[in-house]
Amino acid sequence: MKNKSIYALGFFDGVHLGHQALLTQCCRLARERNMRSSAITFLAHPLSAFTDNPPPLINTGADREVLLRQFGIENIDFLPVTKDVMSTSWQDFLLQLMEKGAAGFVCGNDFRFGKDGEGDAAKLRTFCQEQNLPCVIVPEQTLDGIRISSSHIRTLLENGDTETANRFLGHPHILSGTVVPGKQLGRTIGIPTANLLLPKELLFPKFGVYATLACIDGEKHPAVTNIGTRPTVEGQGITVEPWILDFDADLYGKAITLEFHQFLRPEKKFSSLADLQAEIQKNGAQTRNFFEKT
Repeated sequence: MKNKSIYALGFFDGVHLGHQALLTQCCRLARERNMRSSAITFLAHPLSAFTDNPPPLINTGADREVLLRQFGIENIDFLPVTKDVMSTSWQDFLLQLMEKGAAGFVCGNDFRFGKDGEGDAAKLRTFCQEQNLPCVIVPEQTLDGIRISSSHIRTLLENGDTETANRFLGHPHILSGTVVPGKQLGRTIGIPTANLLLPKELLFPKFGVYATLACIDGEKHPAVTNIGTRPTVEGQGITVEPWILDFDADLYGKAITLEFHQFLRPEKKFSSLADLQAEIQKNGAQTRNFFEKT
C-alpha cells in the first residue's frame, strides 16, 4: 500500500507547532495503514495569484521541505500558484489528489481550499465519509493562550522577538541562502562576513544583530548575523551577513542555513569603523556565551 498516501493539507509556512500537530496525525494514520505520509503545499504564497503584495514567507520552499521531512513527511507535492490552479473547485482538488494516490486526509479545523476557499474541514469530512476514507480534523492549537499561526510568528520575527517566535515554531527560525561576493569591508576590520543572497519574497526579521548558528555542509557553527542596510558603511539594499566565528574557508557559491536564536541589538550607525569593530567583537563574545550556556 506504499503507493497510497495519507495527505496533510495546508500551506505550512514556518512548519510551526500547529502544523506539527497535524503532521503527527498524518504520520500516525499512514503508519497504521502502511501508507506514505504526504503533504500538499505551494511554491509561493497562495495569495500571490491574486495580489502583487502577498504576505512575506517565513521560509523558502526548500526550507519548508526540509522541515516537513524533519517532522516525518515522506512525500511532498508542491503546487504552482497560478489562477488556473487556484480556481480548481474543492471537489476536483480532492479528486486530483486521489488520482495521485491519496487514501485519507488530515487538515486543521480552519483550513480552506479550492476556488474562493469554498472547501472547508466540514466538507472534507463529508467527502471522506462518502469515499470511505479516513479523515482527521485537528483542532486549533494554542500556546500561552494565543492561537499558533504563521501570521503571529511573522509579527514576532518582525519585532525581533526570536526566542518567542522559536517557541511558537517548535524549532529555531531558519533562513537559507547562497553566499555571493560582497564588498569585503568586514575583512578590513578582521571580521569577514558571508553575504547571503535570499529570495525577495522572504520575510526579513527585524533589522539588527542576532546570535545564530550557521549550518554548512552538515555542521553548525556559532555566527553573529547582521540583517539590515549597513548604515555605518552606507550600504545599499537589505543584506544578511553572518560572521561565522572561529571559521575560515572559501564559502562563495555555498548554501548556508542560518538558525536564529537570540536578538542581540538593533542595527545602528557607528561614528567610525573602529567603533563598529568593537561592537561586533562584543556581539561575538555574547554569541559564544549564549551557545556555551545552551
